[in-house]
Amino acid sequence: MTKQTHRRACHLCEAICGLIIETEGTEILSIKGDKDDPLSRGHICPKAVALRDLHEDPDRLKGPVKKSRNAAGEVSWEAIGWTEALDTTARGLAHTIAKHGVNAMGIYLGNPSVHNYGMMTHQSSLFRHTRTNNRFSATSVDQLPHHLVSLWLYGHKLLLPVPDVDNTDYFLMLGANPLASNGSIWTVPDVKKRLSSMQARGGKLVVIDPRRTETAALANEHHFIRPGTDALFLLAILHTLFAEDLVDTGHLTDFTTGLENVRTAIDSFTPEFAARHTGISAATVRSISRELAGAERAICYGRMGISTQVYGGLCQWLTQLINIATGNLDKPGGSLFTTPAVDTVTTNGPGGFNRHRSRVRNLPEFDRELPASAIAEEIVTPGEGQIKALFTGAGNPVLSTPNGRQLDEALPQLEFMVSLDPYINETTRHADIILPPTSPLEHDHYDLTLHAFAVRNTARYNEPVFDKPEGSLHDWEIFSELGKRLEKLLDLPPQQSLPPSQIIDMGLQAGPYSDQDMSLALLKKHPSGIDLGPLVSQLPERLATATKTIACDAPLPMADLERLFNAFAEDQENELLLIGRRHIRSNNSWMHNFHPLIKGRDRCTLMMHPEDMAKHKISDGLRVSLSSRVGAVEATVEQTDELMPGVVSLPHGFGHHRSGVQMEKASQRPGVSCNDVTDHQLLDELSGNAAVNGVPVTVTPL
Repeated sequence: MTKQTHRRACHLCEAICGLIIETEGTEILSIKGDKDDPLSRGHICPKAVALRDLHEDPDRLKGPVKKSRNAAGEVSWEAIGWTEALDTTARGLAHTIAKHGVNAMGIYLGNPSVHNYGMMTHQSSLFRHTRTNNRFSATSVDQLPHHLVSLWLYGHKLLLPVPDVDNTDYFLMLGANPLASNGSIWTVPDVKKRLSSMQARGGKLVVIDPRRTETAALANEHHFIRPGTDALFLLAILHTLFAEDLVDTGHLTDFTTGLENVRTAIDSFTPEFAARHTGISAATVRSISRELAGAERAICYGRMGISTQVYGGLCQWLTQLINIATGNLDKPGGSLFTTPAVDTVTTNGPGGFNRHRSRVRNLPEFDRELPASAIAEEIVTPGEGQIKALFTGAGNPVLSTPNGRQLDEALPQLEFMVSLDPYINETTRHADIILPPTSPLEHDHYDLTLHAFAVRNTARYNEPVFDKPEGSLHDWEIFSELGKRLEKLLDLPPQQSLPPSQIIDMGLQAGPYSDQDMSLALLKKHPSGIDLGPLVSQLPERLATATKTIACDAPLPMADLERLFNAFAEDQENELLLIGRRHIRSNNSWMHNFHPLIKGRDRCTLMMHPEDMAKHKISDGLRVSLSSRVGAVEATVEQTDELMPGVVSLPHGFGHHRSGVQMEKASQRPGVSCNDVTDHQLLDELSGNAAVNGVPVTVTPL
């Protein structure tokens, strides 16, 4: 057998680092960084090396399986052929729709969906036949406020400006830890070097976070903030900009409206008001405001920590307003919109909000999806529109959505469940049929979504590393085959679908680089990727609003200011608040079955400040009960001064102790799920996003 060298982008996080994979036959010999990749420049993290473990994992399903029970009720899984699996699945979905109506079908898609372009191009092959109101995804446990604010201000859910870190002088960062996440809705490989380079040229990094994260440790300044109060801090920044006449919208002035209305609306949100609740002094707020306004090129950026809280929508709106008020939106060295080779803004609809609401709790949809916090109640509550069948794809909501234990108890009540997934995990163990797709290294790859958030405009397409095994299907083929079967069962007109590579080729040829003969053929000649240049100013042309203007005084966030003010009119109770945390070797719940990523000390610990430990008579290493309104878990306490007093931290994505899970290595290091403690009733009323940070909890020694 001959050795081969393959160029490939890593799909395991948003950094999409370029890889060089050496193989011999079906064996992976090595995985290294690709120095010729214009975006990642040779950088990789430990997750990339684990691609070998994922591909070779004996627990990964290679073909479809069907659940059966014996007379004693014991569950077993039977391997079946694709024809039986697809026919059974299609009949189950069609039966549910015919008997209970289209809204009796629920759909949940997880985070890995955006890392695989076939899942995005071909979902509609199936779901166009099942136009249910009960669609859910990881979006509403993550970045929903980003998309909603982009829709309100810029006219499109995917017009999300990203920090131009390579050219900035001042970086104010809230609720983000890119040294652990490799960037998030910000494709920024080798972010540590980029931030260090900014500092080396005299730039300043200021991090606002309840924990002294890996990124905060690198910062010039780090300020602790009480979870759930970031909106007050951001309002105090904006208030100072107005009060000290520091607002300068620069080139945005001619197409920006409503800032004066915002100024009037936030008059009560002074730095002193914020200081009472945030833990950041008024003097510090004013100093940061002046530095931000005084810098030639500056960024205000907030990510997961400020989205997944009860004022997540306000936080993201205010972050954008600060960049607008300082003239740093659409400015090199500030926040810029990308120009991806396949322009997802022009190939996707703008999105919408509140066009229908959930049946039980009357929660608003966004982009035809309801908040994931509502899945369980929509399954167990009788009535028209009750979910009777559920399709999950590349997701594990039992571990990834609030009050996962409630969902775990609800799933057995379904009449039918099918999962497109390569594992029998905490969620898919409830399915009747599991449809596993090919390994990521067995299909081609183009980052349809993540190029749209990249710190530099690049494009990269890669052929499969290995041939598709006989008797296997790609995920897009699974969607396509199920769609064909539903067309026959529901007597619907047939529709043809192209392979995803042809769809991408059409997008490339019709995209913004068509004058450079951009095509799939061109990218195949450059497997390390093509550099399409730095991010540049594009407004007002890039705006998707009807008037080509930015209306800063969007009605819904303006109205939500009253909710925020009333909540903090009085001092808050002095209670412990739970936050999550990321690790470079993790990505939600789907990285714990690979030895290189779980080896070493236990990472599923409850971090706690020494002052809180003394107050609750808890010593380092002690087992404790962590409880909230909805449940409790047991964890080992890790003493640290990296947390603000009054805050405890438990990582997300663990909890692999449940019976029936067939992931051996994950089960050996199970940890506990923080989402057995997070509260499905706790969410951002403005957007519907889950509030998994800032959850009131109690810690009790065992």
